[in-house]
Amino acid sequence: MSGNEMKYIKDAFNQNWIAPLGPNVDAFEKALADYCGVKHAAALSSGSAAIHLALILLGVGRDDEVIASTFTFSATINPIAYLGAIPILVDSESETWNMEPELLEAAIKDRMSKKGRKPKAIIVVHLYGMPANMDEIMRIAGEYEIPVIEDAAEALGSCYKGQPVGSFGKMAILSFNGNKIITTSGGGALISNDKVLIGKARFLSTQARDKAPHYQHSQIGYNYRMSNILAGIGRGQMEVIEQRIKERRNNFRFYYDNLKSNPGIKFLSEPSQDYFSNYWLTTILINPEEAGTSREEIQLKLEKVNIESRPLWKPMHLQPIFKKYPAYLNGISERLFSEGLCLPSGSNMTDEDRMRVLNEF
Repeated sequence: MSGNEMKYIKDAFNQNWIAPLGPNVDAFEKALADYCGVKHAAALSSGSAAIHLALILLGVGRDDEVIASTFTFSATINPIAYLGAIPILVDSESETWNMEPELLEAAIKDRMSKKGRKPKAIIVVHLYGMPANMDEIMRIAGEYEIPVIEDAAEALGSCYKGQPVGSFGKMAILSFNGNKIITTSGGGALISNDKVLIGKARFLSTQARDKAPHYQHSQIGYNYRMSNILAGIGRGQMEVIEQRIKERRNNFRFYYDNLKSNPGIKFLSEPSQDYFSNYWLTTILINPEEAGTSREEIQLKLEKVNIESRPLWKPMHLQPIFKKYPAYLNGISERLFSEGLCLPSGSNMTDEDRMRVLNEF
């Protein structure tokens, strides 16, 4: 916490604005939109809710196909299943670990050949804060006229060629879960330059209540709006977002400078000056043959001294619930999963904390 959050929370109590909606929600939405370089934002209960609404707004329904990154957390894919739609999973490129553009195009062509129609949307993830190759992905999406949803849950503050992630696609989603670079305890947002879409998202997220003198509903709605209390936390967090990014990037630089020469260890790092990552998490690959140890062995070694680390995401095409769906693979995400580890990356880490981690390598 920055220390400023309580001011906005107290304002909410003093004004008796406790329910969803209110001055904190309005101000938080404006801060998010301005920071991400878009015109509109809707503060919601979670990033998953934001993806769900984005798909609804694009008309995704039962048996429609939605292309998405396979190397991600399940919250990216679950909303596709909520709608009875079909996830089409696409593997990673080695540079960013995000969606591989050539495989994306191959998947589109193959689905059109087999189904006679295009996928309804593309969900591209900016994994661990690293921007995807948005030039190529947007070029391909534009050529086939398929709308793009950016999953920027882990990437608030990251940029591609100087442009904030979340500002490339038709819509983008953010997450403010407890482990994100800023948090509202629980929450998310849908952002876009399209005023109509964000207006519809706000309508659907407040139970789709029609404008009438009585309770009337012509559409299915959802209880997805963020409360004025949590938005107050978000306002305080947005005041220190640049400091949080600096702290996460400092974590990466410390680990990189001290481990880059270790045999068999590689980092997910910015491929070129086109990429600016918030380095939400510092992540490494450990080649057992070269390093003389494995990801599992290092993880267990850290755990014995009460240091938490985690494997990289298990690809969605390997998940029991999603393995039945079509997947376009090159083997990269499976290798990343088998060799990858997320190092402790909290914004409040000190050099002493980081040295404790290094001492176990």
